[in-house]
Amino acid sequence: MTSEKWHLGPKELFGLALEREASDIHLKAGQPPLLRIAGAVQPTDLATLGAEEILSLVRALMDERIRRRFEETGSADFAYQMETGDRFRVNVYRQRGYVSLAARRVSRRIPSFQQLHLPEKILQQACDARQGLVIFAGVRGTGKSTSIAACLEQINQTRRCHILTMEDPIEYLFEDKMAFVNQREIGTDAPSFDEALRCLAREDPDVVLVGEVRDKNTCESVLRAAEASRLVFTTVHATSASAVIGRMLEMFPSEDRRLVREILAAHLVLVICQVLVASADPNVPRVPATEILLPTPAVRKMIRDGEEAALPDLMASDKDYGMHDFTQDLARLVREEWVDPKVAYEATPNPETLKMAIRGIAVKQGTMR
Repeated sequence: MTSEKWHLGPKELFGLALEREASDIHLKAGQPPLLRIAGAVQPTDLATLGAEEILSLVRALMDERIRRRFEETGSADFAYQMETGDRFRVNVYRQRGYVSLAARRVSRRIPSFQQLHLPEKILQQACDARQGLVIFAGVRGTGKSTSIAACLEQINQTRRCHILTMEDPIEYLFEDKMAFVNQREIGTDAPSFDEALRCLAREDPDVVLVGEVRDKNTCESVLRAAEASRLVFTTVHATSASAVIGRMLEMFPSEDRRLVREILAAHLVLVICQVLVASADPNVPRVPATEILLPTPAVRKMIRDGEEAALPDLMASDKDYGMHDFTQDLARLVREEWVDPKVAYEATPNPETLKMAIRGIAVKQGTMR
């Protein structure tokens, strides 16, 4: 394709991403379409888009319900499926008075832990649990939804049970295997997470996915489900595993936080926080660096006693249990030649600690021990 004028319809836009093997698409007035390829955003050689062209495309993508939400709030999330079966998660939003779009390609195949380069043993243990709370943390675009999909698919393939998902929007489509899977999309199948969660007990699930904990009501329902002999997967917007606890507590008034601590301490199965970093392998664009927090007796006590500020030290020192922090995992990725040292140093919050960890010197929060 060249910079000549072209018709921008859904088929052309998403077909472009498939053709160029892009993970993401960005549209902004005054720019040509932008694609994220191998982790880097790149302009295309197509014509610059006007505001009306983008608005026309966005209208073609939205149904009446989504259009109404966009007009009321200035943004909307939804899924778009092509005739080929390829799916994209789309976010439309306003900026400086104009409409912009970001779309992420969702693979039709749900990848395995090994394909995602995730800690297989830790995640398998979480999937084997029959009750409790599994939390994936990270900012937007760090692969949380894909990692959870891998967990649910592992359960789907190995356990006779009922898996129920509540998502906004639905991203990965599951086919019944050993388990049977029901997927509820917020806005289409239920008006809100609150309403979907109110019906949870009557739907008799064994494994539950709640797309994201955003507020007190959702958090309360997630904790209640974890107490009620269900295995619950969810995501929390946080930049570290230890910060997840504080983020959830902040959703509650101070008089309720003691009870929240008790529930988290009793029912936490795993907190995994992940970021994606550029890979040194040309066949693997990005790999995850993770933090792992497990409910050891010491971790449970710290959560109960309000000592979560000490969790980073504990994660770094209790490697025998399988815990680690970002710096330790980045050092592993460098030693195994998955990540270039320069990339790791740019990603780590503690460059000096990383330098010693790569050399195999035991460290504690940036200080040699």
